[in-house]
Amino acid sequence: MQIREYGTTGPRIVLLHGGPGAAGYLAPVARELADAFRVSEPFQRRSGGEPLTVARHVADLQETIERFGDERPALVGHSWGAMLALAYAAAHPGRARSLVLVGCGTFDAVARARYGEIREARLTDDVRRRIDALPREVPDPDQRLRARGKLMMQLDSVDPVIGKGERVECDARAHDESWTDMVRLQDAGVYPAAFATIDAPVLMLHGADDPHPGPMIRASLAPHIRRLEYIEWPRCGHYPWLERHARSAFFAALREAITRQ
Repeated sequence: MQIREYGTTGPRIVLLHGGPGAAGYLAPVARELADAFRVSEPFQRRSGGEPLTVARHVADLQETIERFGDERPALVGHSWGAMLALAYAAAHPGRARSLVLVGCGTFDAVARARYGEIREARLTDDVRRRIDALPREVPDPDQRLRARGKLMMQLDSVDPVIGKGERVECDARAHDESWTDMVRLQDAGVYPAAFATIDAPVLMLHGADDPHPGPMIRASLAPHIRRLEYIEWPRCGHYPWLERHARSAFFAALREAITRQ
């Protein structure tokens, strides 16, 4: 597994990308934090000989964290990465100093359905046509996942400040296998109930315009996580570090949370 490192001093952060199967786009967050923190950005396991599962990703993350010895890092996860952070902290209580969930994904069928409704309502005719054309125009599934992500990012943002795009390494099979297993575990009642073992403080950072319904996700987690806080910003979508009206507040809250915790 590839791990990119940033910064040389300060508390340790492990930055977990979303997708699943979309590595590399969190580099701007890592670079922004590198002045005061040591940031590790692991690229999660790609698809291969056996189907990917949540347990496999958790084991990989444990292997990464063991490299730090007795040091307890803060886990900062975005979207699917936030869900992985929770799964890891539940399986390994005490190993994470704190968790920050940025634009966390859904943990029940009702919230998943609401997410789908919000996304569907935002689809313009142009974006819908372009998505429908992807299977013909982009035959490679990994490239198609990347292209779809770029299109959906328009719908998931409010007023993004887009600079030079980061290279995103997409793996469509890893995406499908990992997400299928997460939904299976939710349907079986494993998550979010398993999060009751988490003893670290957990902070949710969410945009009010994120199609992932923040208040519903918080409500599903609150009965199981004892130390849960929630911050939400208006005029902010799924990528707070890119949002013109929330970027400064997002990084201030993130820095304060990691330093305090």
